[in-house]
Amino acid sequence: MKYFRLLPLLFLSACSTPSLTSSSSGRSELGNRPGPRGFHTIVLDAGHGGGDSGAVSGITGQREKDLTLDTARRVQAELGGSFRVVQMRTDDTFVDLDERVVRATNGGDLLVSIHYNSGPSSLRGPESFYWRVDSYSLARRLQQNLAAVTSGENSRGLVRRRLRLTRNPSIPCVLVECGYLSNPAEARLCASPDYRQQIARAIASAIREQAASGDAGMGPLPGHLDAPPSRASDARE
Repeated sequence: MKYFRLLPLLFLSACSTPSLTSSSSGRSELGNRPGPRGFHTIVLDAGHGGGDSGAVSGITGQREKDLTLDTARRVQAELGGSFRVVQMRTDDTFVDLDERVVRATNGGDLLVSIHYNSGPSSLRGPESFYWRVDSYSLARRLQQNLAAVTSGENSRGLVRRRLRLTRNPSIPCVLVECGYLSNPAEARLCASPDYRQQIARAIASAIREQAASGDAGMGPLPGHLDAPPSRASDARE
């Protein structure tokens, strides 16, 4: 995961106990609760931006920061007027990671952070990251829908990982990697506007399904894992 080495300076305070802590606004530091249903405001976070290009494809030359912004715009268009959509960034600017956490927490009911991956050239497929219990069902819906874009082949699966944008917001939050820009075949797919439209449609559909059904049909929720907020100093995997 290339994005999480960037170094913001502000940190959210950790909970003093493992019990659920909610503010009067319904936010929850730990997220040990059912997934959301009937929500209205979506924060779409186009990863990277400005001087942080993210992954750069050696095959197509495309930059992750451009693809994420394009995809976020397409998701908003796919959602139409069904939800209020807040874009974390609307142009080629950089937003500090902890500032993204603050904006998401203060501005929305849930967060979807959009990325494109990079790694060994043999790897390909979408991947969805979550940490909080209340984010599991949305993450699973997102991964199922993104995997369907590739007919279920090469899906990297659902991953529980404590990242700045899967642990620190006090709202349900999921980070999706839509594909590998380092894989020749997938890089060419991701370069296609039609393919990115399919990705956007899959993300928007998962959001609508979650709003309509909550956790229904997603199986048992995972157990709560207590952990302090994620920090730039955390050991990388």
